[in-house]
Amino acid sequence: MKRAMCLIAGGGPAGIMLGLLLARGGVETIVCEKHADFLRDFRGDTVHASTIRLLDELGLGAEFSELPQSRLQSLRLPTPDGESIDFSDFSALAPPYNYIAMIPQWDFLEFLAGHARREPTFTLSMQTEVTQLLWRDGRVMGAMVRSEDGEEPIEADLVVACDGRSSMLRAEAELTPRAFDVPFDVWWFRLPRHADEQAEPANLVPSFAGSEIMLSIAREGFFQIAVFIPKGTDAARRAQGVEPLRTMISRLRPDFADRVNTLESMDQIKTLDVKLDRLTRWHRPGFLCIGDAAHAMSPAGGVGINLAIQDAVAAARILRNPLRAGIVSENDLAAVQRRRMMPTRIIQAMQRVLHRVIFQKGFQSGRAGPPRFLLFLARHVPGFRKLPAHFVAFGPRPEHAPDFARRPR
Repeated sequence: MKRAMCLIAGGGPAGIMLGLLLARGGVETIVCEKHADFLRDFRGDTVHASTIRLLDELGLGAEFSELPQSRLQSLRLPTPDGESIDFSDFSALAPPYNYIAMIPQWDFLEFLAGHARREPTFTLSMQTEVTQLLWRDGRVMGAMVRSEDGEEPIEADLVVACDGRSSMLRAEAELTPRAFDVPFDVWWFRLPRHADEQAEPANLVPSFAGSEIMLSIAREGFFQIAVFIPKGTDAARRAQGVEPLRTMISRLRPDFADRVNTLESMDQIKTLDVKLDRLTRWHRPGFLCIGDAAHAMSPAGGVGINLAIQDAVAAARILRNPLRAGIVSENDLAAVQRRRMMPTRIIQAMQRVLHRVIFQKGFQSGRAGPPRFLLFLARHVPGFRKLPAHFVAFGPRPEHAPDFARRPR
């Protein structure tokens, strides 16, 4: 029977980062990813300053900076007079951590996994799904995994669920999240970015008209577009076909009217069923949830990847020594939750405020747009733009790499 000190279910940002850190700490770690590769389009692609600093501390920063990416400098909000103003100015933060990197998640995960594979105590098993927890006397002792070769058990001192916001393992462990109402879902798609637009600085540009809300993100070679629709209206809107969407884009962004015909069918539009929830208890004996399995985040602020990575860093630092000793107590697992619950609550509270004052109010009143007091602060209060920029870029409790995982830059 296979055995590991730590078995991680899910090869997303939390799972791969936790595996890398634990392996650098001498912990025998197996990460099971059910897909054959990391290619899932329109997953979160924002790597925030807290994560970029972490990569520097791990000795990976220089190599990461060479990966194809856009550097987001600001979030601009439209004003009533038809202009726009910087609301979050990331470039005003202290360098070199004064931007957000926009990079395809599959490139980021391949990058992390490549470095993790260099560690002798790390194993990444692709096309391998954790299907069931193994219990003994009320404690998780490992899990059943399914691969092309069939099913087999893997014993482990700790099983960590990084299997996403619809985690099957947390359900089996009878850990039920507290859900919060979300007023919107998101349509994700791409529009071409012309050659003469490539030199423009990358920024987030929301657009509002009536109850319509759209966000454009300048990426390498294309614009990534998010259209926010009222919760539960996806099927009815899809039935109308692609033409109403083209018309809306042209109305909100007249400069995109010359490329909306590249949207030929609704098959090009991906729907994100937005959820916002969190577990009140993240663990059972021998079992821990982190990342989306512990707290599903709204796309507001693009913080999901980075919060999951911060969870992984805290878990690695707290659990490395108990794992090496072969004794992981519930007190150790509770310490991870205590460390990460506060930033989770703060960020979700901020997201819920954004949901109410921008999305819900806009859908209900037909007058979507940023609150005027925010525009006033951004325009007239010196230094205000750094506050939301720092909150988004670093979060309320950014984690630093544990000493055992650091390498020379």
